[in-house]
Amino acid sequence: MKVALVQDYLVQYGGAERVLEEFCNIFPSAPIYTLVYDKKATGGAFEGRDVRTSFLQKFPRPKSSYKMFPLLMPMAMESFDFSKYDLVLSSSYAYANGIISRGSTVHATYCHSPMRYARINYKEIAGDSIYPKFIQKLIPFSMPYIRLWDAQSSQRPDYYICNSKFVQNKIKKYYQRDAKIIYPPLNFHKFHISNKPKGYFLLVGRLVPYKRFDIAIKAFNELGLPLKIIGTGPELKKLQKISKSNIEFVGLVSEQELPKYYANAQALIFPQEEDFGITALESMASGRPVIAYNRGGALESIKNEQAGVFFEKQTPQSLAEAVKKFKTLKFDSRKIRAHVAEFDRLEFRRKIVEFLNEKLEEENKLIIA
Repeated sequence: MKVALVQDYLVQYGGAERVLEEFCNIFPSAPIYTLVYDKKATGGAFEGRDVRTSFLQKFPRPKSSYKMFPLLMPMAMESFDFSKYDLVLSSSYAYANGIISRGSTVHATYCHSPMRYARINYKEIAGDSIYPKFIQKLIPFSMPYIRLWDAQSSQRPDYYICNSKFVQNKIKKYYQRDAKIIYPPLNFHKFHISNKPKGYFLLVGRLVPYKRFDIAIKAFNELGLPLKIIGTGPELKKLQKISKSNIEFVGLVSEQELPKYYANAQALIFPQEEDFGITALESMASGRPVIAYNRGGALESIKNEQAGVFFEKQTPQSLAEAVKKFKTLKFDSRKIRAHVAEFDRLEFRRKIVEFLNEKLEEENKLIIA
């Protein structure tokens, strides 16, 4: 069986890239098709793989310049030829579900979310600073085309898989398609429990507006408690300006160092409405609770007052009250860790293969061994 893998872009290492890694483990010889690729930015996770990029890779500084031409992305994704493949498995949060497959090729897409910035002001997703001002002025005029393309191309995949009930509902609402929920993979055994956590709280993720790290910073400015922030992004300078001395911007840390930060934290702060939230799983795999906004995919993994605490409003005051409540509760680190064992990446692989075999059998195709 000839298999191809597809990813929107490979210019960072986050949840979508972790999903693609597991697809690579299932199909070790399958090529990866993507709009642009940056080996260094992905931490070498796909080094040695057959990565095939679009014409956008030929632009100067492709890691950043591709964002300047949103109208070219649909064309670039459609330019790939999948006619020789029996199965295409895509990992999509923007354009990858819109590939064109011909003839008897089966296309299954793991949809992390319907394209966010087609339905939300792009500034909420990426902020102002990643685009020059002349591009910012042009983006609103390109959005009607992007929304139309997204709606039409959403009908191309044969099958949808998604990462949560929250996203399943969005796929139904925006695409009128059914989707199978398979929760994203957690490298469970990479994380460990610390016998003596330290006094700090933790934020982990890209510094972009929708993550709402600003409300966490404002809450901890008032609380005066130590907060470490792991990650970088276009909002860095803006967030640094509003932070007091109890808040430390750690920047990027290696995959080897990250478990130590989780294990030694009091709790992970999770102020965003996320489609699922792999960082919450990583914190719980380290036996550490999560203080989370009571919306989105977090509701599907965090047990209130057993593995964390929820706050109701995306305000510094609501989050600060949740932190105060957290400090009055006791948590069992071993029970928290045991709770997320079901999300281990080996279980993810098993469920993906099981789903694909079921659909391939319906299509009278060879099944995956």
